Amino acid sequence: MGRPVVLSNGQLFVGLDESGLVHDFYYPYVGLENLTNARSSQHKIGLWVDGKFSWTNDGSWEVNVDFEDEALISHIELNSNELNIKLTLQDFVDLETNSFIRHITVANPLNQERDVRLFMHQVFQISRAGRADTALYVPDDNYVLDYKGRYSLAISGKCRGGESFDEYAVGNYGIEGKAGTFMDAEDGTLSGNAVEHGGVDSVIRFKLSLGPNKSECIDYWIVATSSQNDAEVVNDLLKKEDIEKRLEQVREYWRKWTRGTVDIPDLNKRSLTHSLLIIKAHIDERGSVLASGDSSIFNFGRDYYCYCWPRDAAYALWPLIRLGHYEEAKQFFEFARDTKHKDGYLMHKYQPDRAIGSTWHPLIHGRRKELAIQEDETAGVLYMIGQYYQASKDKSFIENIYHTFIVGAANFMCRFIDERTGLPHASYDLWEEKFLTSTYTVCTVIAGLDTASFLAKVVESPDDAIRWKKAAQQIRDNLDKLYHQVGYFVKGFLLLENGELSYDYTLDISSLYGPFMYAGLEPDDERLAKTADQVEKRLLNTSPAGGVLRYENDNYFLTKRQYRGNPWVVSTLWLAQYYIATNQTQKAKDLVEWSTQRELPSAVLSEQFDPETAEPLGVTPLVWSHAELVNTLLDLSKHTK
Repeated sequence: MGRPVVLSNGQLFVGLDESGLVHDFYYPYVGLENLTNARSSQHKIGLWVDGKFSWTNDGSWEVNVDFEDEALISHIELNSNELNIKLTLQDFVDLETNSFIRHITVANPLNQERDVRLFMHQVFQISRAGRADTALYVPDDNYVLDYKGRYSLAISGKCRGGESFDEYAVGNYGIEGKAGTFMDAEDGTLSGNAVEHGGVDSVIRFKLSLGPNKSECIDYWIVATSSQNDAEVVNDLLKKEDIEKRLEQVREYWRKWTRGTVDIPDLNKRSLTHSLLIIKAHIDERGSVLASGDSSIFNFGRDYYCYCWPRDAAYALWPLIRLGHYEEAKQFFEFARDTKHKDGYLMHKYQPDRAIGSTWHPLIHGRRKELAIQEDETAGVLYMIGQYYQASKDKSFIENIYHTFIVGAANFMCRFIDERTGLPHASYDLWEEKFLTSTYTVCTVIAGLDTASFLAKVVESPDDAIRWKKAAQQIRDNLDKLYHQVGYFVKGFLLLENGELSYDYTLDISSLYGPFMYAGLEPDDERLAKTADQVEKRLLNTSPAGGVLRYENDNYFLTKRQYRGNPWVVSTLWLAQYYIATNQTQKAKDLVEWSTQRELPSAVLSEQFDPETAEPLGVTPLVWSHAELVNTLLDLSKHTK
């Protein structure tokens, strides 16, 4: 299951699943602490109408989950033919408070009065396994408080006339053989049990009398704060506020942000604007850029994508920089500055709170001590700082970050070179799998050093500029060591202890993209053309689903072994960008169309796809997929003007 709608304000992030239900609830960092039990459950919505009850995710409802074209506001339609009732939800995360708000319209299509009861269920897991959580009903302000330590969640709401929920129940969930107190709703009334601890859930009820062909609105919210007192302040505010007015304020904010300072091209405008919003939703206001907030991958593995990879972050920010959104980039560069190792390099990945993330890279390879890094992440961030400056001309920021990040990173890359080859020392590749001197990483180091040299001139440090430019050129002069007699840029090689080079001849899309994008080769360079020819023959359209593989025999998420791998959005659009640069415009358009055809109805893109059915695989959304779509559309629009 993916997250067709993601909502955020830079502190609170909410992911809605294919049923339109809350499945991820991160607070106070985007992507750090998931306060839901997303491995096994989601919050539920139930309707009791004239004596009949149904949960909206029981399979009997028609469900359409989307979000607005220019705002991080959901548009969800839930229709029940059995109950003859329709719900329309407009969900958003408030910009002034850390509140998730659902503006719900309940419509009665029949020519008769209806007795309707709406049940809102929530199940949080604040502590590990939910063993020490507490949920209780607070009668003075009529809300349910779910809390543990410094996390306090206030749950309440109101009808159009200002009336609050009229019944509640709190109980145990998923412990001691108890399924959950949500089952208490199915007879249309709630027990009124006021407190429980351990693994807990709760339900509140809103009662409506709907006239013939009439509709009514209910506003429901979850307030996230660090104390009960703070939660009560916000809860009181929302009870007094006009939620529809607040919704419009949020809508207007996102419209202004989406339009930015640079005109968005009309080409695939819906896909482009949705992609921008999805990228923005994954950015924490303290600088982290999350790879994906979709926690469902945790059901299939030992970890998730809720980390800040410096590489992914740099790619995510690139289209924002191009469209004039500079603040997010500056915040991330400061994040990188503050997390950089004292020796100048960036680690594998980080938590949104700047702690080092999990890794599978060892500190030893063979019998040699090695760094557990992917050097392209350091180089790529340097390169993106250069892109930021060229777009913004913000010299003061470059001066501010020059000695605290740029100098250390560039000097590290100058040191991290093997004398035997004149190329960067081995590190882990961009796919986080192979330890070698890869073509892609070598090219990003060239670009990183070139960028550092350019920025040294900006801040008037000529000695640094000369030294880093010379280092970049020496690496570029040795690039042919990676263009082998097989007729394409290979994945890379490993320098053995005896001084020999052990080549990995795998054909990898990054071995085309790296030289094309970062090494300064001309688009018509014969080496690029021959590599692209091999990519077309061996990585493009290798299965019924089409698209481009990352590399041959890619086993990640591959279940159908008769194919060489699953197609990825990133690799497909990388080839499209090469086509644009070499004036193969129709080929590029075809690959863009391939990508947009695989969007969910809400224009959300997955990481990769089943090679036969083209069903989404991996996390959904993947921020990197959306970044490459925006960059490709910007390239295509510029090229076709």
